[in-house]
Amino acid sequence: MAAEARDSTDDWVLPAEARGATLAQLEERIDHALAVARASEAAALEIGGAALEAAEQARRAAELAERASAAPRVAAPAVDVSADYASPPESGDGDDGFDSFRHFTERADRVMARLRALERVPLG
Repeated sequence: MAAEARDSTDDWVLPAEARGATLAQLEERIDHALAVARASEAAALEIGGAALEAAEQARRAAELAERASAAPRVAAPAVDVSADYASPPESGDGDDGFDSFRHFTERADRVMARLRALERVPLG
């Protein structure tokens, strides 16, 4: 047989687009897929934990709301608040003797007394 009639090894080589993946490429793909799967699993566990915690908080809030709605209605003590918004005395000469710091502290004392009265109101 003549040398020209023989097949050469280049006749049997597949083009690059028709070749399969090498073993190293397959291993790299598997490693990547495992890393993605582990990260997905960790994220799913974290999301699941957050969902369970949110459900527990919702349950506690519902219990508190249920207790609050069942509690007897207690009227808050009547407090005269008109003095809190009283305007300072005025005179036409510009020097009315109004002490803004004294007025502030008196108002703060009245507000504090109202808050203390509200503290004594039972909630349930």
